[in-house]
Amino acid sequence: MSAEESGRVAVVTGASRGIGRGIALALAGEGHAVVVNYVRNEAAAQEVVDRITALGGRAVPVRGDVADPAQHPALVDRAYAEYGRLDLLVNNAGVAPAQRTDLLGAAPESFDHQIATNLRGPYFLTQYAARKMIEHDRDAAGAGSRAKIVVISSISATTASTDRGDYCLSKAGLAMMVKLYAARLAAHGINVYEIRPGIIATDMTGKVKEKYDRLIHEEGLTPITRWGTPDDVGRAVVAVATDLLPFSTGSVIDVDGGFHLRTL
Repeated sequence: MSAEESGRVAVVTGASRGIGRGIALALAGEGHAVVVNYVRNEAAAQEVVDRITALGGRAVPVRGDVADPAQHPALVDRAYAEYGRLDLLVNNAGVAPAQRTDLLGAAPESFDHQIATNLRGPYFLTQYAARKMIEHDRDAAGAGSRAKIVVISSISATTASTDRGDYCLSKAGLAMMVKLYAARLAAHGINVYEIRPGIIATDMTGKVKEKYDRLIHEEGLTPITRWGTPDDVGRAVVAVATDLLPFSTGSVIDVDGGFHLRTL
């Protein structure tokens, strides 16, 4: 399906690499025009855009730091300026701690950075995008919005890692954020979903590859004995984006190889 056939438009934060890149490509494959957000790596974002356009899709790179609410309007408004609408916001951008530090020695600076990027940023970006979605729906004769919001969290939302407590807290906050916005926006026809990835092969997890190879393949950490991929997460986002879950909101979609099963 081409972007013209779908007519749908998505903003994906942190879309130049890793999970965000996988999401952007998966959505483009289903006909969405994609606003490819990045904060530093312009070349990587342009590569994603080029790949989408080479396949007949539509995409545009947009620089913006999600941690800075002052930059949110330019990111969301670009979707309306380029394509006239916004059907899906994917809050994917996030950072891991620069160093894994024991809970008893963790620094406030790392905590503040994690919360600003991973939680405060998505919280207020979602606020701004939701207002625009509601306004656009009202301007379109109140036909009833089918817009959606997806939040990419992590198994760390419910799994304690004492050497990266700030990261876990930021992801746990996202889980509650989904419930809050799902309850608030349901009356406007906007469904909100949490997609909770497990161990996904990206440059972020590359630093701990040896550890997780052992846990997955030797110690049975996950019932499905492989690493997840960005495409696995992208497929889950596509399921939401293509209206396969219309009677669900505030829901958690686990993409974790069965990690959450807590088997004995």
